[in-house]
Amino acid sequence: MNQNKNKTVKFIDLGLKDYKETWDFQEHLFAETVAQKIQNRQLPQAEQAPTANYLIFVEHPHVYTLGKSGDSSHLLLDDAGLTDNGAVFYKINRGGDITYHGPGQLVGYPILDLDNFFTDIHRYLRFLEEAVILTLAEYGLEAGRIDGLTGVWLDHKAQQNPRKICALGVKSSRWVTMHGFALNVNADVQYFGHIVPCGIPDKAVTSLHLELGRQLDMEEVKVKMRRHLEILFEMKLEITA
Repeated sequence: MNQNKNKTVKFIDLGLKDYKETWDFQEHLFAETVAQKIQNRQLPQAEQAPTANYLIFVEHPHVYTLGKSGDSSHLLLDDAGLTDNGAVFYKINRGGDITYHGPGQLVGYPILDLDNFFTDIHRYLRFLEEAVILTLAEYGLEAGRIDGLTGVWLDHKAQQNPRKICALGVKSSRWVTMHGFALNVNADVQYFGHIVPCGIPDKAVTSLHLELGRQLDMEEVKVKMRRHLEILFEMKLEITA
């Protein structure tokens, strides 16, 4: 295993991008990184090349995605309903159940070789959640976790009206990650009414703009999220124009 840990992470902002095109792009970067790790194992340490890391930010047109452990009955629309709502549906290779992505939602896909950081998938998930929690705190919102449920929640302590503001779903192989988190910033939460979000029928979904009563500057939110991820993972983000 290459001991030259590469903590540089290339940041890529795709703007508004089709889900399938973005998924294919993720798969390409993921496969390249895994291939490099396999090649490194066949080389002396001095000849091993460092593996690359990426952080993709994107918004998607309306789309529903179902994870490997999900139940397809949690999509409450048929093909005609999807068409009527301008949405598409994909079964994908992350963990978790069904979720929605759409405009106004900040989706983050870290493609990291965790050998460059730490080999602990639970710690990885907690760091993604923590970056969201810290970002929301900058807007005066106290968010957190609920035992047994993934993602980031508001009213996570008293749970009088718990509501999810960020979903998580990841894939990891050979300690390389893909997929990631989806934070509702200015999202149209009505689209969550067409699914059983993440397979949880009795919990609400919210968005940052609904909690604050105003539209958010997405670029501002991105900057805050990047900074918290950078600090938590002790990474160096390489931001290109």
